[in-house]
Amino acid sequence: QVQLVESGGGLVQAGGSLRLSCEASGLTFGNYHMAWFRQTPGKEREFVAGISRSGINTDYADSVKGRFTTSRDNAKNTVYLQMNSLKAEDTAVYHCAARLSASYALKTNANAYNFWGQGTQVTVSS
Repeated sequence: QVQLVESGGGLVQAGGSLRLSCEASGLTFGNYHMAWFRQTPGKEREFVAGISRSGINTDYADSVKGRFTTSRDNAKNTVYLQMNSLKAEDTAVYHCAARLSASYALKTNANAYNFWGQGTQVTVSS
């Protein structure tokens, strides 16, 4: 079965950095657009970043542009989220998601994604 497993979360001070990883199994990774979403209690999942199947195209939420970078290694079935200049408002559970698509379009709607990881907690102290 398909599994997405995130790692790399933790507690960091404001201004610090973290690198999240998401390793996929049970699917042909190169056929899937990948994305990162985050969620805080009582709120809907929020799109953070997306990356196309080949890794050529990326998209970011306005709130993280210039601070976060997503990348992927298709040989390792892994997608990454490098988070720099972290702020207290970045505190959330971060989930990776996979979307099977033949198109080049990246989607920011959580409903468009087929598979999800369990998430990893990121806590930024101010």
